Amino acid sequence: MLKRRKAQRERLEETERAVRELEARVADLSDRVAAREAVLGALPDGIVLFSGSEQVVYANPAARDLFGRRFERAAELSPDALREVVRAAFTTTDPAETSFESGGRDVAARALGAGTDGAVVLVARDVTAERRLDRIRRDFVANASHELKTPVASILALAETLTGAAGSDRTAARRFLARLEDEANRLSHLVTDLLDLSRLEGEGGERSMVDLAEVVSDEAERLRGRAEAAEIRLVVEAPEPVRVSGSVGDLGLLVHNLLDNAIQYSPDGGEVRARVRVRDGRGEVRVSDTGTGIASRDLDRIFERFYRADPARSRATGGTGLGLSIVRHVAESHGGDVTARSVLGAGSTFIVRLPLAERRPR
Repeated sequence: MLKRRKAQRERLEETERAVRELEARVADLSDRVAAREAVLGALPDGIVLFSGSEQVVYANPAARDLFGRRFERAAELSPDALREVVRAAFTTTDPAETSFESGGRDVAARALGAGTDGAVVLVARDVTAERRLDRIRRDFVANASHELKTPVASILALAETLTGAAGSDRTAARRFLARLEDEANRLSHLVTDLLDLSRLEGEGGERSMVDLAEVVSDEAERLRGRAEAAEIRLVVEAPEPVRVSGSVGDLGLLVHNLLDNAIQYSPDGGEVRARVRVRDGRGEVRVSDTGTGIASRDLDRIFERFYRADPARSRATGGTGLGLSIVRHVAESHGGDVTARSVLGAGSTFIVRLPLAERRPR
């Protein structure tokens, strides 16, 4: 009797040990599953696992978001190209890829076999930003090539004409020489702006304490002769120092482009006014003109590279289409922004806001 009870007790203890070991394994497995779920759930890429019977075994939150709907089987996937890619992965060892649009986003998807039980994993990625950047780069190369081609073609044509006219008509030769100089200057300005823009997209100039009032005054003096030649009144309002942390060269480029643009589009006898002040805890440069103004439909795009609200006049005045893009890059690289206000036929105002330099304790 005692032996029987002892044996029962030992079996019970053995069972309890087995239960405890099983509970420990289950807890460990749960922790691992939770950890994997946390990792997969945090990924920006969508991940879907299909069983060999094409049933959804797992889908992370990003997948539901990218695909825009819930689904339980591969047959429920859309668009058709995505469904065909997943089905192809069930029958081949080679990864299958496609891309599609979902909710206004560009999505790239790749399906491949996962293990020996016929499972397939589908990985989807939002590539909207990457493709937008690729489009911007392609457009930039195309626009730059077009802009460079025009003055180069003009220079070649003028050079050929000048060669023929040099011996017979000196007046014509001088006229062609003047046009040749204009086109060469235009090409030089374009190359300079391209180099400035390329540098600004990489690393800006050396940073130091900069007085915006001094920068605006200096750039206004550099352009005063040009303004006076067009009988344009150039006014600077900078009653006190406005100090920011930045590159004096880059900020000078920003101000120069704004003033140059205002003078370029103002009629003879007009006025360009530059004002520097502290407003709402930020340094502000405001450049206003009495020029032709900008149509409301163009205001959102004028800071794009090579975008011209009035292409014919911009080329006639020697504009490269890059000045305002440079202004935006300088402002943003200094932690600020630039906005534009305009009334067609009544002038424009460009406002740059930059964070003030922090005062160091004495």
